[in-house]
Amino acid sequence: MGIRLGLVSVGLVLVGTLVPQVQARESRVALNSWQAASFPVESFHSYTSGYGPRGDGFHYGLDIAAPEGSYIRNWWAGRVVEVANAGNCGTMVVVESGPWEHVYCHLRGRPVTTRQGTVLEDPGSGLQVYEGQVVAAGTRIGRVGMTGRTTGPHLHWGLKYAGSWVDPAVVLRAMYSQQQAQLRRQS
Repeated sequence: MGIRLGLVSVGLVLVGTLVPQVQARESRVALNSWQAASFPVESFHSYTSGYGPRGDGFHYGLDIAAPEGSYIRNWWAGRVVEVANAGNCGTMVVVESGPWEHVYCHLRGRPVTTRQGTVLEDPGSGLQVYEGQVVAAGTRIGRVGMTGRTTGPHLHWGLKYAGSWVDPAVVLRAMYSQQQAQLRRQS
């Protein structure tokens, strides 16, 4: 049994290869549930690098270009489980939503450890993002930066389902298809 993502059955298909299916349990996401999700970048310009093989390695995410300082929105309601500086990823925030884990890299600012835990420090942003925080879909959780290994301002957005990487473009296509179907039903 595969994982059903809205209108797209993934099973998990990554880069055209069937990956061993997640043993934990099958998840069926109701078709209308994608309505609660949010596109992760304000001031979107373009996709600059997709999920899949790249050079000598593998790119576990989707790079979304936007002007430096553009706000990043949480994709799905969940809990912030990590605010860190992760080498090539730079300043990052990780949000867990049930079996989903969404990773946001190259953010502006830096992680700072306080008595309350680790916090994203981004002066002038008006943001207060900290480990353990519950965040709704669409909540601003960072800004596009150039931390880590990057050649220009963008968000590297990675998704995991039950511990296995998933191509974020598959999820975005499912969200878009459902939105279009909803609009057709309303007209």
